[in-house]
Amino acid sequence: MKKTKKMKEMEKILSGKGEIFSIEEAVEILEKFPKAKFDESVEVHVKTAIDPKKSDQQIRGALSLPAGIGKTVRVAAFTSIGQKEAKEAGADLVGGEELIDEIKTSGKIDFDVAVATPEMMPKLAKIAKLLGPRGLMPNPKSQTVGPKVGLLVAELKKGKLSFKSDDSGNIHLIIGKRSFEKEKLAENLKVFLDELKKMKPESVKGTFIQSVTICGTMTQAIKVKF
Repeated sequence: MKKTKKMKEMEKILSGKGEIFSIEEAVEILEKFPKAKFDESVEVHVKTAIDPKKSDQQIRGALSLPAGIGKTVRVAAFTSIGQKEAKEAGADLVGGEELIDEIKTSGKIDFDVAVATPEMMPKLAKIAKLLGPRGLMPNPKSQTVGPKVGLLVAELKKGKLSFKSDDSGNIHLIIGKRSFEKEKLAENLKVFLDELKKMKPESVKGTFIQSVTICGTMTQAIKVKF
């Protein structure tokens, strides 16, 4: 594949700097990379040593990043008992079985994250095949199921993020925008990695985190020390 001018420029910036960088060095290098015509997201990709086939090793969590991610999420709240508080907290879609039936009929997903009160979980099975593959199925481990639906919605609106390991044992998370100050990106990345380190499953022996990289939507990946 022919290298573009931007690819060559990124390689030049990385040239002679080594192969792996501290968090501060990595975000500084990212800042120097050529920018796209839009404000790219900054992503972190983590390779872990978990066996994704073992349920006790799957990683699932939620956290609020100190600088946010520069994006307002659309939240759907599935509840029959807390619709008023969900609306007051800022949920974009609120409903019970009628909302589930509407989504099942249309197949349309117009939200970034979903929360639910416990009584709705059996009913959500109707649209599990729509929500599951997109990572949108509410789950207690990702703190998106609970009786206080207003609180769940409010935390997500303030920037709380859910993350989980994929079928290869990798974890991906947006930690901000390239327009962020490098100090804010570094702080977000550090908070996420510190949280992830605490989540090492007991059955995983040896090194838990195998590699960490960050990148912009349109940039090369930069290896990060962890």
